[in-house]
Amino acid sequence: MICISADFDPVHKGHEKLIKEARKIADEESKKVVVYLNKGFSANHAPFFTDFEARSRMALALGADEVKSFEGLHHRLVLSYSVPIRLNQMIEDGGTDYITSASISLDEIAKKAQKFIDEGNFVGMPKNYTNRNEIRWYALNEFLGSKLKFHIVKELDKDKYSGRLIRQSIIDNDYTITPEIKKLLPKSTVEILEEEITKNNVNLDRNWADIYKRMNTYSRGNLSKIAYLNGETVNQIIKKRVYSNPESVWAAFRRSDYGPVMTRLAISAIEMNVSKKEVMDLMKSYESKGVIPPMQNVSRVIERAWYVSGKIDEGMSAREANEKFRNGNIKVDDAPLNIHAGLNLTRFETKIMSEGLDCDLYIDKNNKISVQLKSEGKKIKTNLRLPAREVTYLRYIMDSHFIPVKGITEKGKKGYKINVQIA
Repeated sequence: MICISADFDPVHKGHEKLIKEARKIADEESKKVVVYLNKGFSANHAPFFTDFEARSRMALALGADEVKSFEGLHHRLVLSYSVPIRLNQMIEDGGTDYITSASISLDEIAKKAQKFIDEGNFVGMPKNYTNRNEIRWYALNEFLGSKLKFHIVKELDKDKYSGRLIRQSIIDNDYTITPEIKKLLPKSTVEILEEEITKNNVNLDRNWADIYKRMNTYSRGNLSKIAYLNGETVNQIIKKRVYSNPESVWAAFRRSDYGPVMTRLAISAIEMNVSKKEVMDLMKSYESKGVIPPMQNVSRVIERAWYVSGKIDEGMSAREANEKFRNGNIKVDDAPLNIHAGLNLTRFETKIMSEGLDCDLYIDKNNKISVQLKSEGKKIKTNLRLPAREVTYLRYIMDSHFIPVKGITEKGKKGYKINVQIA
């Protein structure tokens, strides 16, 4: 089975060339061409211009034997996690070959991928790498045991054959496909696109009503439970309420130094109300199958946070500590999953406090780790009291994007504490 993974939004002549090359290999080896299309959200975490059914028809019209879907990934996971999951699915489905397009050769891709294969960590692919997505796919296929044979087709001019530019042209021209754009598209794609435009079934949008509602009404504690929102971002969201248009939403993430890709992922997580626990559980389910590289495992992220916090406590810079952990294959056996934190309670709050109350943790407007809970119908908000290393450690965890934390009240000899539970 010859596999292609894509958005195909819409299918242009560059994609047509890819399918034709796949068809040639398939016919020579008596195999099928199967196109795996992302469904729900694109690989860049955005809504699609054309829906799954229309894009499937476009692929089948050009010679694909079958279209399958990848669904439920791209509003939950970054590429370094979704790519191995997609590769594994292809392998489990009987895939033998993977074909994609690139401007550099397979040898060049293999050479650049080797660094990540050696490290076993596929997070943080440099932005200046040409065809970095193809490098990531190749490297992760090697991690999974080189089970798919890779083929590279020379890609057409990306500045010309760009799905983003094609979509924008159609929108800018009042949903008309201009003669210039038609030259970039197979005839079958033009026909299907025009049908979808007639049905008003293009430029699929987000559920902005739900996004605005959550960003306008959720507390810091509830926002902090959503995947890909760190403490700074939550405070920026709170600070600039009210949200009533997409630009105001994007501005909140720009203020938090999120790039476009991470902004789209975070907005998608808000839209679908994706919790950190949901993402973590999904990751762990694939970890148990050996699909996620060990250096990217949830436990390894926790270990790094504990190691780095310790080194910072000793006077090392965060950058140096992170580099040392990443490059040194350092083992950490004592990262705590429970921390007991003190509270700053008033006399009245102490009087109404009780054991076993669930608490939401968040970063307050003064950048302090805080907790919110209800006791006897009264809301209590207070900062946590912790040693410096544990403050740094817990902040790393809370800003990790996908590791949940929660608190439960406990009564000790010297008063009430919060049992902070990680993951």
